[in-house]
Amino acid sequence: KQWYQRRVAITAGISDACSKIMPTQRTFNVDHVRSCKILGSGVLSSTCLQGMIFKRNVESDITSVKGAKIAVYSCPFDIGTTETKGTVLIKTAEELKNFSVDEEKLIENSVKALADLGITCVVSGGKVGDMMLHFANKFGIMVVRLMSKWDLRRLCKSINATALPNMTPPTNEEIGFCSMVALEEVGDTVVVSFRQDREESAMSTIIIRGSTDNIMDDIERAIDDGVNSVKVLTRDQRCLPGAGATEIELAKQLMTFGEQTPGMEQYAIKKFAEAFEVFPKILAENTGLRGNEVLANMYNAHQDKVSGMNAGINLESDHCEVMDVVERKVFDIYLTKHWGIKFAVNAACTVLVVDQIIMAKQAGGPKPRKGQADPDDE
Repeated sequence: KQWYQRRVAITAGISDACSKIMPTQRTFNVDHVRSCKILGSGVLSSTCLQGMIFKRNVESDITSVKGAKIAVYSCPFDIGTTETKGTVLIKTAEELKNFSVDEEKLIENSVKALADLGITCVVSGGKVGDMMLHFANKFGIMVVRLMSKWDLRRLCKSINATALPNMTPPTNEEIGFCSMVALEEVGDTVVVSFRQDREESAMSTIIIRGSTDNIMDDIERAIDDGVNSVKVLTRDQRCLPGAGATEIELAKQLMTFGEQTPGMEQYAIKKFAEAFEVFPKILAENTGLRGNEVLANMYNAHQDKVSGMNAGINLESDHCEVMDVVERKVFDIYLTKHWGIKFAVNAACTVLVVDQIIMAKQAGGPKPRKGQADPDDE
């Protein structure tokens, strides 16, 4: 029952995340669904966020901005340095005071230029200078630091911004927008969230909760498989009966075809049919059931040509039972099954061809002369 509740929660989170970024005029991209693992609570506490979330703290005193206009910099949020070294000779205290004032004015003007454009949040891909941070707090600008260039790129995609390589004021086309940027606390972890309220967002994040890292890793793999399944379904919506029903039906029909085929080819066809029995047998053994008994019950159920084609393994039962997978809504994706069988057959045929070439041609190399010992044997 606990696993069933987890499965329902994971499925709901995947469908919610995919529907929020489901494009109308472009292809579905699996990279637009991100996951963030936060230790604590349980799997049922996992939620979906329309936007992005980062396990970092903010650099400034401002911790939340609503309707934020964001400037993204891939460089440090600090005053630029010259390419060559320079020496400043200061003789009096007044010259030292004026030098510091000029530097402060330069930094203040650069931050004020951002504030005049309506920028309320700055995201930097490098270090944040103390003087820049001081004036950012003065003008009410929130500063967030992201060390990963991949996170910076995904954030630009989410807020529709352009990362600038230099500390220059951005244009209107380069400024990003986010409905809400806030510092939040999920469990004991401090995170920065970028939330979007519009219908179709460029990115969505599934917040994975769990008591251990192993559980969260398993949930992350399950989410990755689910998102890729959604991408496949956007290309081809066809599905096949799952729980081993398709494989047993293929094995039964191939076995019948092999018995009707004369000559030596029938043995290859029958062995090919037996290969399909691996799928339901492995499914049964992974759940603690006896594989041979499950195969016998499934072959018996598939003798019915009307409803037997949909007979699959009932993995939720403690006994070797079969069920109608269409009635229980257990399906496999057609494209996954199609390409899996095709690649497996091509690999087997390639191995057989290579084996025939090796057997047909004797290994080459010069033959040792008679009466002389091989120098490599010494």
